Amino acid sequence: MTCDRCHSTTHVYRVSWFDTARICPTCQDEEESHPDYRYAKDVEHAAVVAGDMNFPGVGWPGRAGRVDKGAA
Repeated sequence: MTCDRCHSTTHVYRVSWFDTARICPTCQDEEESHPDYRYAKDVEHAAVVAGDMNFPGVGWPGRAGRVDKGAA
């Protein structure tokens, strides 16, 4: 499998909290250290509680980017 974010080959992945990308452990570590990680998880949780089982996420803002919290 190829990581949707960095395109490296991986045999282990998980789905991002920011979007629907399948990410490798390295990208997962990067995501977990992003300043908007908690925000992305909280918005996802609220969407699921509200019944949205197909929430696409708040969007990956990139390494140095920030999520536009007014758009989510």
